[in-house]
Amino acid sequence: MTKNIFSNFRGNLFGGITAGIVALPLALAFGVQSGLGPDAGLYGAIFIGFFASLFGGTNTQISGPTAPMTAVSMVLIAGIIAANNGDVEQALPYILLVFLMAGLMQILLGITGVGKYIKYIPYPVVSGFMTAIGVIILITQLLPVLGYYTEEDTAFIETFKPKAEEVMMSKILQDEAGEGILVLEDFKETITRSEQISEEEILREAKILAKAENSGVAGAIKALPRAISSINWLEFILASLTIFIIYGFKRVTTKVPSTLVALLVVSVGAYLLKLDYQPIDQIPGGFPIPNLDMFSQFQFGQISPYVFTALTLAFLGSIDSLLTSVVADNMTKTKHNPNRELMGQGIGNSVAAIFGGIPGAGATIRTVVNIKSGGTTRLSGMIAAILLLVILLALGPVASQIPAAVLAGILITVGIGVMDYKGLKAIPKMQKAEVTIMIVVLLLSVFWNLVYAVGIGLVLAAIIFMKKIGDLTADQSKVVPLKISDELSMAWSDERNFPEKLKEEVFIKRLEGPLFFGYTSDFQQLANQIPDTATHVIIRMGKTPYIDQSGLYAMEEVLMNISKKGIKPIFEDLQAQPRVMMEKIDIIPDLVPKEMIFNDFNSALKYIKGNVENVV
Repeated sequence: MTKNIFSNFRGNLFGGITAGIVALPLALAFGVQSGLGPDAGLYGAIFIGFFASLFGGTNTQISGPTAPMTAVSMVLIAGIIAANNGDVEQALPYILLVFLMAGLMQILLGITGVGKYIKYIPYPVVSGFMTAIGVIILITQLLPVLGYYTEEDTAFIETFKPKAEEVMMSKILQDEAGEGILVLEDFKETITRSEQISEEEILREAKILAKAENSGVAGAIKALPRAISSINWLEFILASLTIFIIYGFKRVTTKVPSTLVALLVVSVGAYLLKLDYQPIDQIPGGFPIPNLDMFSQFQFGQISPYVFTALTLAFLGSIDSLLTSVVADNMTKTKHNPNRELMGQGIGNSVAAIFGGIPGAGATIRTVVNIKSGGTTRLSGMIAAILLLVILLALGPVASQIPAAVLAGILITVGIGVMDYKGLKAIPKMQKAEVTIMIVVLLLSVFWNLVYAVGIGLVLAAIIFMKKIGDLTADQSKVVPLKISDELSMAWSDERNFPEKLKEEVFIKRLEGPLFFGYTSDFQQLANQIPDTATHVIIRMGKTPYIDQSGLYAMEEVLMNISKKGIKPIFEDLQAQPRVMMEKIDIIPDLVPKEMIFNDFNSALKYIKGNVENVV
């Protein structure tokens, strides 16, 4: 194992360093987005990156905080802070405990092999969720881009002072009730305690209430008019310049991460010019210290409402990581171990939680950068994490001078990039039911609850799918005599006279049943099954009456992959509904010309005999 890890040391060193550099600004930005601060994002990138690489099942995977995981974490963090009277320090142990619980659940998913069922999440649900993540990031970052921070809006905070006094009086009454000294006939103690409340305490409570009012998507939308009317042009210019550099520098070169260039150029420029900007929160120096209060102050009642959210984080992190693992496999021509990958991600998230980091998953962009820079083994991911740790130890105070507007600008580009434009563009061509699922998940995720939105989307998808399959089964059901039942597992009857020499150059793929979201993963293995000697592939679709959006994109991917190999695809007995779906997104005729679609196998065979060389 050691020899395998340390093979290609030079390539892994360059891959890890490059991936670490790309991860730095994103880790800081995701930490700020979560509500726990830039240091939490950096801690997450360090510990998840190191331990997920060490124990994971994808050699070239680079892990750390990602946009989907941060969006769900942000909602969770806000909820627990609100339940703890707006006190971040008081809420932190419970927040980290839920993160730890999510990591342990992820380990359990890997051990039990439950991760294989993740493939059953349909495309419209994933598409709606990813687009919602982008919308949430964009809307919530509008306020810092405009230079609006609730804690600095004194006029707005003043309006919450009466409510703050009510809250503090309520706390006094609750305390007295708990102490057994609250008597309706005698409020002397209540009056004495209320008189001891200082103006500073009322102001602090008013700030907490004001920040809660402006939190989340709904809060940001309500605060937007105030932000526009009191726009801080310096902050707006810094954020805009960051966005411009990120997109503009990519046109110059992609060898140097444009996000890092924007971070350095704008931050250094603002610091040297001594501009009066809003810096990010202070990043503590030194090695991260474990937060053991999460164990000593454990109260199940504090975290029990968030068990389902922890499970959602575990599943979301698993989906995110395994999708990135597939990308890595395609680039490196390797095969990841999904169960081991989930265990590695779970270990990384668990350790990160103990040290105060936000949860994360396999990061596609960082993984691609690692592979393109020469990374081939898990050592590259470990080096990326170690680089971030060195930066934390050596440059923590320097990083604390980064303008908050710069990270807001970075997050704006992340929000734009994470949305599923492929799914959005396909809406006019998709079936109404699938569009409905996508829109419902999108709207519920943005304006209500990310966790419930996914659950509702899955239920809707299951109901719609079951109805379609039930209708199709009712239409096509037939009785098969027992004496020929053995033939169901054998070659189809019209294939029995298939020439032996032809079998070396023509590959036959039989599809039996609908091509839907639960089958796409297996179907995508088609391209890997075709022998090198093949020049044509006949896809038999006479028993495929239905194809959904996930199956449609899987078919598109398979056809593109085999076409790149110089293999010509042929459709035989293509049914009406799949044909309409494929014509809508131009699979027909762009990938499969109409002249390569045959009504029966004999017609296809006749074409093969007339066009494939060296066939007798």
